[in-house]
Amino acid sequence: MSSASAETATRTVAADDALSSTTPDRVERLRDRFHQIRNFTSALCAGLEPEDCVVQSMPDVSPTKWHLAHTTWFFETFILKKFVPGYRAEIPEYAYLFNSYYNAAGDMHRRDLRGLISRPTVSQAQRYRASVDSHIDDLLSSPDESLLDEMEAILVLGFHHEQQHQELLITDIKHVLAQNPLNPVFRAAEERTATECRPCRFIDFEETVTAIGHDGDGFAYDNEGPRHRALVPAFSLATRPVTNGEFIAFIEDNGYSRPEFWLSLGWMTVNEQRWNAPLYWTKRDGAWWNFTLSGLRPVDQSEPVTHVSYFEADAYANWAGARLPTEFEWERAALSCPIEGNFVETELFHPVAVGSAVLADKPGKDQRLHQMFGDVWEWTRSAYSPYPGYRAAPGALGEYNGKFMCNQYVLRGGSCATSRIHIRRTYRNFFQPEKRWQFTGIRLARDPQ
Repeated sequence: MSSASAETATRTVAADDALSSTTPDRVERLRDRFHQIRNFTSALCAGLEPEDCVVQSMPDVSPTKWHLAHTTWFFETFILKKFVPGYRAEIPEYAYLFNSYYNAAGDMHRRDLRGLISRPTVSQAQRYRASVDSHIDDLLSSPDESLLDEMEAILVLGFHHEQQHQELLITDIKHVLAQNPLNPVFRAAEERTATECRPCRFIDFEETVTAIGHDGDGFAYDNEGPRHRALVPAFSLATRPVTNGEFIAFIEDNGYSRPEFWLSLGWMTVNEQRWNAPLYWTKRDGAWWNFTLSGLRPVDQSEPVTHVSYFEADAYANWAGARLPTEFEWERAALSCPIEGNFVETELFHPVAVGSAVLADKPGKDQRLHQMFGDVWEWTRSAYSPYPGYRAAPGALGEYNGKFMCNQYVLRGGSCATSRIHIRRTYRNFFQPEKRWQFTGIRLARDPQ
């Protein structure tokens, strides 16, 4: 995101209940949702030059052009080729270039070499999008009800798939632009006034047995189920994510050079990669600066720290005398939280601080969880593994979750690059512990004292 990247936070082919209605209404809603999501992808690229869209700055990053074409390939492969009799791809070779990891759908070009492909051009990739969009419109012009019943679930899956790639597109282009010493601006933003940062507090949760996982109402990825009961022992959870200022204290206490805080593999990674701060931070004249999608800015100490790996999150938690929450603790706590916050729809493309006004009504006694959704993905200490009874779906559309359940950790809550209509309390993102180019952050937990 999800992801062997955010992309691979895997999915169930399940229809969105919000789309259920009479056939004409369903068709109209599907078509409107299709165009809204496809148009938003295009809008995210509006300020980019063609040269921006072809760079692959590291193997985890895909060029913007590839995201535009891959999301189109998804609809062509799993909708048009399946439901349009006699459909023939205009350029069959795109099936090889723009497949990602769907082995059952055919061979694919190497992921780490996507930046070497100068053709098709950006404009040709955009024409490919327009052509497939036109075919989808034709298909939805007069489908019979049985066809719609079969097609709707895959269309909805395609919508969520594209929203994952919108998030990847944003985080990938940030990494691309960050390599440029000119510090180019993706989207200009107003200067923000630093806000007061209230002390972090902890809320206690009693031991309970709770239902974990998606309840089957509406769309969900297959890794969110089956729903099951889990014992969640007593714990305490921080009222907000760790801030830049708090992370600077860790840095200034030589946190990156003290092995007692680090997992063995994390300590090895820190030394091999020579990390001394979160990704995109640089120190100038004694002050920390941060490359953002609106350019290079001084680090705002009140904002949630982001672009940290699991290793850094775990080390910080050890230094702070705390730990990371399990994903079950996180989900249990999130049940009482509204799904609202700083998502991609705000088009800030950067985490924001908890406003002091939000915390002013109960000074010293804040007993609410803030920023559980949006702003930054929150690392959990839970290894990404299947829930009891999980089975991957057959075929190419089942190649999302099961095969990635190894050597990764679960993240929860979404980020400033995630769509509000894409996230759920049960959503399980996952990454390898050394990854930090996504908007990943930290929320602390504690065991009972």
